[in-house]
Amino acid sequence: MVQHNALIKETEIKGSLFPLSILQLDGTDLAVLTAQLDARLQQTKDFFYRAPLVINIEKTQGALLNFKQLKQVIETRDFVCVGVCNATPEQAIAAIAAGLATLKQPRSDAAKLADTQPLKAAEREANPALPKAAVAAKVITKPVRSGQQIYAKNSDLIIIGSVSNGAEVVADGNIHIYGQLRGRALAGASGATNAIIYCHSMEAELVSIAGNYWLSDQLPPAVWRQSALFKYESGKLSAQPIGPTSIKN
Repeated sequence: MVQHNALIKETEIKGSLFPLSILQLDGTDLAVLTAQLDARLQQTKDFFYRAPLVINIEKTQGALLNFKQLKQVIETRDFVCVGVCNATPEQAIAAIAAGLATLKQPRSDAAKLADTQPLKAAEREANPALPKAAVAAKVITKPVRSGQQIYAKNSDLIIIGSVSNGAEVVADGNIHIYGQLRGRALAGASGATNAIIYCHSMEAELVSIAGNYWLSDQLPPAVWRQSALFKYESGKLSAQPIGPTSIKN
């Protein structure tokens, strides 16, 4: 009898960084979450189709959620529910039992600073335009590479460099990119319809202002690879090459 030695190869697992959208859960009422998701998907359904999503449950104050139901709410709306972040030990055990991963969301110094200066609810209701918090613009002096996500909370975002394909820059205020925009730019993320996006060379995968967006194939030819200014006015996005007349969808 001839014996053959089995060839066993070691499987190598490497750490890597992939872009994941994070959903902030502010309470335990899943009916409220469902309504919020449905409202957002009416604006940006194609953009979020099968997008991987992590739920930040830090603000639930350790409440034991129905994680199976939470996962169902997310996945029946065509997201991929990866897991939860910032869970307490008890929440983590329950989440794992429901088939969810548990992650720890890293927090930047800028995010910590922004959290020390929260907006008052009355201020938001009085003026839902650009945030009123006295937070300086977030300035990034290096290129934003594929897989990276930069978020300027309650402030403008200034990129002194380019934004690569697969990268995402998000701001509650305006976005200024002094280089090529090849990835995604989302201004007015908290609902500021008077936010603007400026870039030195427009080659974006997506531009969005307050949830209203254009994909790359919707961008007007006149702004492609040109310096461009994007606004939301009269219920529509507008694209203005620096110099020529603006173009509206």
